[in-house]
Amino acid sequence: MVTREECAALDAVDPLAAFRKEFALPDGVVYLDGNSLGALPVRTAERVRQVVEEEWGRELIRSWNDAGWFEQPYRLGRRIAPLVGAGPEEVVVCDTTSVNLFKVLVAALRLRPGRRTVLGDGEAFPTDLYIAEGATGLVEGARSVLVRPEELDRHLDGDVAAVVLSHVDYRTGELLDLPGITARVQAAGALMIWDVCHSVGALPVELGAAGADFAVGCTYKYLNGGPGSPAFLYVAERHLATGPRQPLSGWFGHARPFAFEPGYDPKPGIGRFLTSSPSLLGQAALGASLDVWERVDPAAVRAKSLALTDLFIGLVEGLDGIEVVTPREHARRGSQVALRHADGYPVVQALIARGVIGDFRAPDLMRFGFTPLYVSYTDVWDAARELAEVLAGGEWREERFSRRGEVT
Repeated sequence: MVTREECAALDAVDPLAAFRKEFALPDGVVYLDGNSLGALPVRTAERVRQVVEEEWGRELIRSWNDAGWFEQPYRLGRRIAPLVGAGPEEVVVCDTTSVNLFKVLVAALRLRPGRRTVLGDGEAFPTDLYIAEGATGLVEGARSVLVRPEELDRHLDGDVAAVVLSHVDYRTGELLDLPGITARVQAAGALMIWDVCHSVGALPVELGAAGADFAVGCTYKYLNGGPGSPAFLYVAERHLATGPRQPLSGWFGHARPFAFEPGYDPKPGIGRFLTSSPSLLGQAALGASLDVWERVDPAAVRAKSLALTDLFIGLVEGLDGIEVVTPREHARRGSQVALRHADGYPVVQALIARGVIGDFRAPDLMRFGFTPLYVSYTDVWDAARELAEVLAGGEWREERFSRRGEVT
């Protein structure tokens, strides 16, 4: 069994340890929920203040030009592009993950006329399922078919227009084979759409090298953009060259938005996937976080992520009532560990009361996210010790821990 002293020794030589001071973490808290909402970067408050008080408060509408507000979606997209293995003109920051998925899914259907089936994972995050259902419902004859990733090849026939999968399973933390699946989907004549919400910022994502067609992702998890921060979308350059049409033809996607013309003429390039005015305060917060990410080595993040999750799995497996659901194999693991327990919800609440913050996903999964920029090896040891004590002492059985909040 690893000791706390050995974990402290690992922290002392951790090449990412210096990044911990970049985040405003409360004393006495072990935060293992960055896979749901990332911690606050210390520079964010000042950046948002600057936008509110100076760019908005003093400069007013002049900031659309003078502060570069109008170009912000592109500028942030270029900064995110290296994190997902994309070219600088293939990513734009805008809207939400759900809205962006709708846009790229309809665009994909239009690029495959005559094909009417969209394949998705029946256990994916529900917004992906709901958006696929809604998008196909607007196209005559189209349908959304839900399969498990391991069954995908049996369903790749000549009617499949697109496949939508999550790079990392939000429940179990399982990592899918992005290049392998992309190649098989495209060999069947379909387009591949990836949801990278649970992988961007946690591990290297190589959309370009894999030849992915489209992708969507959020920025409030591992990228620490803040609650409700804007999402992003990726479109391969080869598709942008053909002028794909997305369905939400708002004025920001118009080639000449300030000509105020009645007919819609989409912008060239990635700008055609914009819809409406950006959320400048949310984008300001995201920009502050990307200031940190531009100094981070993604390979070091991945190495520490695997080491932290290895450590946690080793410390908690065998605890009473615990089943480790996350794959042990590194090639199949994201940056979280999911534990199954029949009474997972009250156990998580008891842990939160002790200062160890994870979360719960129905019906019985406790999730713990390991964000290498601010989670230490001693944090992992302490969290495992607290979980062992909660289970051994039975405090999770207290009635207060079973009361459900709106958010779990």
